[in-house]
Amino acid sequence: MGKIAALIKKTLGLNGGQIKGESKVKKIEINPMTRLEGHGKIAIFLDENGNVDDAFFQTVEFRGYEKFLQGMPIEEVPRTVSTVCGVCRAVHFLCSMKASDDVYGVAPPSTGRKLRELFYSAHTVEDHTAVLYALGFPDFVVGPDASPAERNLVGLIKAVGAETGKLVLQKRGLAVKIFELLGGKPNHPVAALPGGWSKRINEEERAQIEKWAEELVELGKLTLQVFDDVVLKNPKYMELVTGEMYRVEVGCMATVDEQNRFALYDGTQKAIDAKGNVVGTFRGKEYLDFISERVLPWSYLKFPYNKKLGGWDGIKSGPDTNIYCVGPLARMNVVDSMSTPLAQEHFEKFHDTFGARPVHYIQAYHWARAIEVLAAAEKCLELSRDPEITGSDTWNQPSSCTGEGVGILEANRGTLVHHYITDDQGIVQNANLIVSTTHNNAPINLAVKTAARHFIQDGNVSEALLNHVEMAFRPYDLCLACATHTVTGGQQPVEVNIYKNSGELYKQMKNF
Repeated sequence: MGKIAALIKKTLGLNGGQIKGESKVKKIEINPMTRLEGHGKIAIFLDENGNVDDAFFQTVEFRGYEKFLQGMPIEEVPRTVSTVCGVCRAVHFLCSMKASDDVYGVAPPSTGRKLRELFYSAHTVEDHTAVLYALGFPDFVVGPDASPAERNLVGLIKAVGAETGKLVLQKRGLAVKIFELLGGKPNHPVAALPGGWSKRINEEERAQIEKWAEELVELGKLTLQVFDDVVLKNPKYMELVTGEMYRVEVGCMATVDEQNRFALYDGTQKAIDAKGNVVGTFRGKEYLDFISERVLPWSYLKFPYNKKLGGWDGIKSGPDTNIYCVGPLARMNVVDSMSTPLAQEHFEKFHDTFGARPVHYIQAYHWARAIEVLAAAEKCLELSRDPEITGSDTWNQPSSCTGEGVGILEANRGTLVHHYITDDQGIVQNANLIVSTTHNNAPINLAVKTAARHFIQDGNVSEALLNHVEMAFRPYDLCLACATHTVTGGQQPVEVNIYKNSGELYKQMKNF
């Protein structure tokens, strides 16, 4: 145990207390982590006094999508990468579509682009509400010290009332209906075309989407009201939201439109340092000038950093770090304003509450996510009323292949990059996917360690205190299905049964 901890510390170049040896080191492991998408663990090492020496967020599963996309026609990639995750299906679908546009050197016409954005805005409402109500809000509505049997979605519904819970589920379901109508399926969409969108909508469908979007705006208002009533008006919870135990000082990266406003589907990527100074902006392949990925031997999840601010300097926070975060809080820090009026009112309240920018208090991710629910709902309504949305021109047919394409999208969890190299026939030769949780890997480790050092002292450990440690990763809305893909025990848990035409079992193969 001591050797493992020492190796991790040496790898990261951390300057904490020294590991004293096998007999004196104690390890606390939270495995599995709870209320996240995917599987991971937290390892906490205590010194001889029972205080936290170091803590690590660790993913030990293998990620393989970049490998088995090789040899695939680029036009098939969007439908394939949508299966990376059952939650994040739209973000990988759209990001790879944007990359395939680039591979063929073709941009979608205005109607095709707007249909994509409408589809994605609905997905954002669906995804964010699931994350808030199922993963984030139980810590506040039910309480961080509550029993795990109650600190979950069911306990939350009991606390807010069955009628409110039913209302949230019904309205969220309307976002899925928009997703299905435009994408062709409620789970993994199929409407991908390099250069556009295959599903047109008629006036009847447009009117239906408009009605649904009006309900989504009401859902956004309700979600912010819940956050206001439960968190902002509760002094105890505001101590957690504005406390040093959940403060991680790193840079930020997000997408902005031409007016430096909030943008999800398309725009320019903008990076700021931990002090809020603009490091630079980029589009497409220029991301390689800003982002470098460090590989460490104890995790299959890479550690990106902003190389414009220097070379790899370990996982550290502070004004001079080149570690950065992405996602709802990063977007609130990077943009000058929202692009819709109701969300703008809450954006101003958000920054007035904290009184300084950038905001480094990570529990504010939940608030930022709630603001984005309303912003995405407003965008749905705006696009549903756009006269172009029922246009017939949804696709520009590709005529050549450039051999390389980069798609960048503000995924629900943060900036997402898909980069493909193809041959002259559009067959993928190489692929690189930098997903939101990968961008946030280093900040998540910092958050876990900061919280662990605050809550675990003198050997005092309880289930409630460990949940407070877990509350340090939940704001980032981890999706480890996107960031890693499981290989258990060195083998994939596969079983194949081959039967004769008579129904008799002929052969069984396991973990081959």
